[in-house]
Amino acid sequence: MKKYQAQTKFYIPDGKPFDEAIKRTTHLGIVAHHDDLEIGMYDGILKCFMEPKKWFMGVVVTDGRGSARGGTYANYSDEMMANIRILEQEKAAFVGDYGLQAFLNYTSKETKNAQNETIKEEIKKLILDANPEVIYTHNLADKHDTHIGVVTKVVKAIRELPKEKRPKKLYGCEVWRDLDWLLDQEKVVFDVSKKPHLANSLIEIFDSQIDGAKRYDLACIGRRVANATYLSSHTNDEMTAAIYAIDLTPLIEDDNLSMTEFTLEAIERFKNDVKTRIEKMI
Repeated sequence: MKKYQAQTKFYIPDGKPFDEAIKRTTHLGIVAHHDDLEIGMYDGILKCFMEPKKWFMGVVVTDGRGSARGGTYANYSDEMMANIRILEQEKAAFVGDYGLQAFLNYTSKETKNAQNETIKEEIKKLILDANPEVIYTHNLADKHDTHIGVVTKVVKAIRELPKEKRPKKLYGCEVWRDLDWLLDQEKVVFDVSKKPHLANSLIEIFDSQIDGAKRYDLACIGRRVANATYLSSHTNDEMTAAIYAIDLTPLIEDDNLSMTEFTLEAIERFKNDVKTRIEKMI
């Protein structure tokens, strides 16, 4: 563990040795904030829950000091918020049966710095040690700059790995902008209908963000139900909860593919679809 920055901390819910815990990882979520894993990367958590051969690992990049606060937490200092956010994330890791939870503890400013090589290198080391089959992170059309700071560093980190050390799949998930605008054939649709009680409990653990601040507990479940219901207008629902993602795998298969152009081309296809639907009716 000496290879990691001193500020990087780890929580292993079942108490296994670090090397054993990280090497069993099959699904890895890398996110900006505490609770982003449970909001956007829940597919990986659900796929691994109580599965002896599948293990979810979470990575939170920022330190939680800039978190919104209200209700019981309205007068909490930045230091107090940082501590409570870590505690909540550890509780979620325990309830969600994660194999490992990592905290990188950088500021949002550091995370948004495109020239910050330290964060990228830390992410790269974690990916190398974990060697996951699948990585979940933020999508490149997210409207939160800190989220963009994370996903771009994830792509850069993976591109520096040998091809044989890269994950099979990289998904960009919904948090601060949904992906309903993607053409249906381009959506990655994760069926997260099973264990709704687990989905609810994982979000509700983050009381510091819900009490007097934002109703993530209602919003997350509502989005998933809406995704499942509005996915198709002419067929009965096949699932009761769905999370959308964009497949970012092409960006780690072709190192010369521009992240900007990749995203804008998807938006252009959406634009053309809207244009076609309107023009054929007028």
